[in-house]
Amino acid sequence: MGNISNSQDPIVNTTAAVKRLARAIAVSQGEFSLLLACCQSIARQQQALRLLKELSPVEIQEIQLPPSSETLYTTITNLLGSHQPEALIVKGLESVVAINQLILSTNLMRDELRKQFSFPLVLWVNDDILRKLIWLAPDLKNWAAGTIRFDVSSEQYIERQALIA
Repeated sequence: MGNISNSQDPIVNTTAAVKRLARAIAVSQGEFSLLLACCQSIARQQQALRLLKELSPVEIQEIQLPPSSETLYTTITNLLGSHQPEALIVKGLESVVAINQLILSTNLMRDELRKQFSFPLVLWVNDDILRKLIWLAPDLKNWAAGTIRFDVSSEQYIERQALIA
């Protein structure tokens, strides 16, 4: 009786989440949109990204943040140059040494993201980075259309959030 989004099968959950992310990227074509993809497992992240590239009609570019990154906006603009991708996935936030600084600066520069980027921006995060976004950059977090989770069922997520609260 349960639907596909709260199945206990991790493969079904990943596929459903990838489809949601692909749909969100497609809907946001040509305009800035902030999307959060949350996954604890690097292996599942890689699996989801492979599937996303297969399913999405949109050309998706990926960048890996260097651990020395201090600002998200400047790092992205330096890596992209004048190229505007159809969609951009940013990975590696969990490896950034000065992550709090990066999150705070991104919150301050959020208007520049919207002005300069005319494509959906997907930040690939884990639970720790997601908590930091909520605490350090609530305005930026509120811009996100939602958080698409890749490694827990909806029921498990709700239960975990109730325990944390």
